[in-house]
Amino acid sequence: MSKPLDLITIGRSSVDLYGAQIGGPLEDMRSFDKYIGGSPTNIACGTARLGLKSAVITAVGDEHMGRFIREELVREGVDVRGVKTDTERLTALVLLGIRDQEQFPLIFYRENCADMGLSVEDIDPDFIREARAVIATGTHLSHPQVEAATLKALSIAREAGMRTALDIDYRPNLWGVAGHGDGESRFVESANVTEKLQSTLHLFDLIVGTEEEFHIAGGSTDTLLALRAVRAVTTATLVCKRGAQGAVVFEDEIGNSLDDGQTGPGFAIEVFNVLGAGDGFMSGLLKGWLDGEDWPTALKYANACGAFAVSRHGCTPAYPSWAELCFFFDYKIKRPDLRNDAVLEQVHWATNRHLSWPELRVFAFDHRSQMEALAGATPKKIGQFKELCLQATQAVADGKAGYGFLCDSRLGQNALFRSADTGLWTGRPVEWPGSRPLELEPELGSDFGGLSEWPRDQVVKVLCFCHPDDDAALWKSQIHTIRRLFEACRRNHLEFLLEAISSKAGPVDDDTSAMVIQRFYDEGIYPDWWKLEPLLTDAAWQRVIGAIERNDQFTRGIVILGLGESEEKLAESFAVAARYPLVKGFAVGRTIFAKSAAAWMVGELTDEQAIADMAENYQRLCNLWDDARATQSG
Repeated sequence: MSKPLDLITIGRSSVDLYGAQIGGPLEDMRSFDKYIGGSPTNIACGTARLGLKSAVITAVGDEHMGRFIREELVREGVDVRGVKTDTERLTALVLLGIRDQEQFPLIFYRENCADMGLSVEDIDPDFIREARAVIATGTHLSHPQVEAATLKALSIAREAGMRTALDIDYRPNLWGVAGHGDGESRFVESANVTEKLQSTLHLFDLIVGTEEEFHIAGGSTDTLLALRAVRAVTTATLVCKRGAQGAVVFEDEIGNSLDDGQTGPGFAIEVFNVLGAGDGFMSGLLKGWLDGEDWPTALKYANACGAFAVSRHGCTPAYPSWAELCFFFDYKIKRPDLRNDAVLEQVHWATNRHLSWPELRVFAFDHRSQMEALAGATPKKIGQFKELCLQATQAVADGKAGYGFLCDSRLGQNALFRSADTGLWTGRPVEWPGSRPLELEPELGSDFGGLSEWPRDQVVKVLCFCHPDDDAALWKSQIHTIRRLFEACRRNHLEFLLEAISSKAGPVDDDTSAMVIQRFYDEGIYPDWWKLEPLLTDAAWQRVIGAIERNDQFTRGIVILGLGESEEKLAESFAVAARYPLVKGFAVGRTIFAKSAAAWMVGELTDEQAIADMAENYQRLCNLWDDARATQSG
């Protein structure tokens, strides 16, 4: 019988602040990248990326960091019904650095943190029974209160005939047997910890740990003796991780050699960051285990997920999607530093993007030169008018999904500020208006460092006037700029929209747009979004779709631009484009705002009238698109 959830993890959650500088002590870190962390939280995300229905039981503070964890879990597709908001305690923090392949200094800020406030009252038996398995981690056996909560969840699971698993996850610092400055320590002998762990091992069907973790669980620094001691108190399948040597599985007795266990294929890659590798390994292992695969296959998944984790920055952000993992198995290892393999990184990026936009109706008021040319326009008034455009967008969207806007920051900064947390898709242009060859807004800086200041959900949009017949020098100049911009977007984890207009640069036919698209792909540029001119023939659309799908099966899709056309012309183009699922909608501006802007700038319209007029125009276009799509799907 199927269940709503495949697994529930229980235990710690934190905000991980990862030092961005590599190769120095934590004391010298100048900046940090922010991720979610904590083994159960990482595993919930890692398994969700692999297609399992995952949930986590943990607790966060009633503050910004707690909301960040909750929002990130939702973005990753993790069920958050078990995430408690603790109004008395703060969310746990961890500061980490990458010194070299082996040293990873870290500091846990977990004194009476939110997830240590979990109690038996927070464990809902009905929620537990929705899952096929409960996954515990060792840290939450280290304190009586959270131990009681964990044991209650395990007891409910076992009574319901569910599977149970333990990731030993031994952190001496968190058991109180190492100091605050020893956060990276992985093993300190402790008879008390061994006794505590052994009192719970009989509750599990699967126990996973490194050799050092089995040393603490078994009370011996001889790995075989430790495994036998664990076997003496549990019938669980034991999975012993051996670093670069892979992992071994023991379903029954422990033999005379670790090589007697079952193994799976390993992956010879460069070690960049060992932090989070175990949680990645556990995610892959659970995927195989819960899908009923044999142990060599489950270990193949686990070893591959661990390989990705040690090759990338961060924990959860490093873990692969199921599509990425399958691609990797066919693709093989082309270079051992996986994070620098452009093909793999493109698949990783494209299959782990957050949010979904199956339909997109965009009000584009990113125009600058067109508004500056209006009678009565000043920079201040243009900024105020763009805020009215945003209000019109919100009035039509009315909280529904699938709506958005394009707005610049040079003249529309306040509108961008006010759009935060609205749920609208937000695009922001970077090109200098009308430039050919392409030039960018000065605010980006010569090294595109300005992108580091952008909110993560704003999409970088660039307009390029380009044509297949452009001379080599022009193509070289424009490609150089766009490639650097694309790479900067990836560094800053921002989506990239490429708007290509050919009709202003030369004659066009059914092949023109497809040829331009292929040229960009040939140069290693993979836009998340394409913004294209309206195409009025099926032949043109088929060639465009073919060019995109041939090069990038994971693209977000296409939106149609307006070029100031009448509603009648746009309706005609919508009718053709709506036949193709890769076309997600439109991004139209002047058709919506042109008359209102001209009148408002000279005082012929009030704010309310301008908002109402633009909302009416925008709504009509949305209806035209929706009707065109409905006609095709019907």
